[in-house]
Amino acid sequence: MTHDRARRTDLRGVIAHQLRHDARSRAAALTLAAVIGLVVLGPLVIADAPYEQLDIVNLVHAAPSRRHLLGTDVFSRDVLSRLLSGGRISLALATCAVLMESVIGIAWGMCAGMAGDRLDAVLMRTVDAALSIPRVLLLLALLAAVPHVSIWLLVLLLGVTGWFGTARLVRGEVRSVRGADFVLAARALGASPIRLALRHLLPHVLGPVLVASTLAVGQVIVLEAGLSWLGIGVQPPQPSWGNVIRDGTEFIATAPWVSLAPGCCLVLVVLALSALGDGLRDALAPGQLPRT
Repeated sequence: MTHDRARRTDLRGVIAHQLRHDARSRAAALTLAAVIGLVVLGPLVIADAPYEQLDIVNLVHAAPSRRHLLGTDVFSRDVLSRLLSGGRISLALATCAVLMESVIGIAWGMCAGMAGDRLDAVLMRTVDAALSIPRVLLLLALLAAVPHVSIWLLVLLLGVTGWFGTARLVRGEVRSVRGADFVLAARALGASPIRLALRHLLPHVLGPVLVASTLAVGQVIVLEAGLSWLGIGVQPPQPSWGNVIRDGTEFIATAPWVSLAPGCCLVLVVLALSALGDGLRDALAPGQLPRT
């Protein structure tokens, strides 16, 4: 078994063992699994569609009942149906955006870490310049210039504005191991730069990137919710947790269930992701990793 394959196997074993014996991480994983299961399967079994106006006269802000477990909103739409459908959109959007930013950040960081000093300086000064611009302000400017914001455009903008920290992380990891014996041996055997990056350096950056990506999913969920609450994220009538919260903001005193339900789900998922990220970070601590 090669060094890199053995390291990946040991790394998976260390992570699995740590998470199995960490009650906080186990509870976070179960919470996320339950939420994902509900948002994926829930809309398939609920009779009311998230866009359907049930009775604009008699069911406006109907209180929670057996028929409507979380009540209805100002347009007489079922809040539970919109909560689950919106959760599916929010979670999928955040996951896709984080995958995109992770791929871009890994590629950029790999190039910078393996490059010479001049190219590395150019690449990282570019990252520093991008990090100096607040992400929220950049997104507000970009989204304000777009006449119609689709979900895929939102994923693209969230992805291309969030990879800078990942690039710095990957570059540092690559710089720390590029002089190791196994890397020098691979170079001496004629490994191409692409093979060196994918087979020998990538396994060493996946752990820290996994931790950062887990935490980033929660951050992007909150960011998307904020943009949707401002009206420049996911566009109504398509639900997301952000615009469902927005629908009930004006009626928080008379119909609190409209905003409280998605707000509680948002907090629960972000806390679970943070706890899971902490567990992964503990599992990938230097003392837990297999020796190289």
